Amino acid sequence: MDEIDKEILWLTQDGIGFEERPFLHAARRLRISEEEVVARLRRLGEAGVVRRFGTRINPRKADLMANAMVVWNVPEDRVAGVGAVMAESPDVTHCYERRTIPGRWKYNLYTVLHCRDKADALRRVAALSRATGVAEYRVLFSTEEFKQRPSGRIEPAQEPGRVQ
Repeated sequence: MDEIDKEILWLTQDGIGFEERPFLHAARRLRISEEEVVARLRRLGEAGVVRRFGTRINPRKADLMANAMVVWNVPEDRVAGVGAVMAESPDVTHCYERRTIPGRWKYNLYTVLHCRDKADALRRVAALSRATGVAEYRVLFSTEEFKQRPSGRIEPAQEPGRVQ
């Protein structure tokens, strides 16, 4: 990955416009062709740097009113398997492991679900519990969203559009 690739990531990481030529802006800023922008993004996708381009919705505006983070207490020797099952669920948008704090916090697997309402979320969480055999969990519902932004932010190596 070279500096131009990094600049393309920086210029596209917050999304591309709903327009006929969505990569034209990046191409002009970097003084390269749109075809080169697309080719580089395709190569970054093949290398696993870019996972995908997709639509990002506002869950609440899409009538998904219950945002639930579920913390699970999973036996250490089962974390990988349980995590794989949960990550495959279409209901789960995020799934990751974190360290516990002995004597203070025993939950080591985290999932996030966006559902129509709390009852729907609780039904889906119960189904995940049955599917994995993990019965010890807590459901933490969001009450207000202060910020939501994609992870893995790329910062420009220099002033945008100055790559030579």
